[in-house]
Amino acid sequence: MSSEKATASCFCGACKYEFPLAGVQTTFLCSCKDCRKVTASMFATNFVLKDTDIHWLSGEDKLTRWGQSATIDSHNTMTNSFCSVCGTLLNRQSSGFPGQSFLRVGTVDDIKLHDAVLKPQVEQYTSTRVAWFHGVDGVPKAEGMYPFGN
Repeated sequence: MSSEKATASCFCGACKYEFPLAGVQTTFLCSCKDCRKVTASMFATNFVLKDTDIHWLSGEDKLTRWGQSATIDSHNTMTNSFCSVCGTLLNRQSSGFPGQSFLRVGTVDDIKLHDAVLKPQVEQYTSTRVAWFHGVDGVPKAEGMYPFGN
């Protein structure tokens, strides 16, 4: 798998990037209030890459960035990158994790990867997830932020 690559894109296709599958550092499902609001969903499924593993094929110049720290539990600034054409959230960067990007599994073009390589390995913010969702089976869980790397 070390040489295999995947692509991800926004809804309209204006923004597209490529990344090495071996570069995926972790995957996680998050039910924090911030992820719920920024994705307009009940939770977000994310994967983490080093910024240097993201190779833009098109549309990097079409990204609109917006950041804030007011609603982030860690008080780190989260910078969100959206397609300026269709509004798709493509990635987030945290001042607390320099050199890394948090990307959305749903933007990955090969849907088979969602069930395999990009299946959540961790679930965080279980304390704020909706009652009708019982979580991801067989993965470590945290009521708040998962202590990645600790």
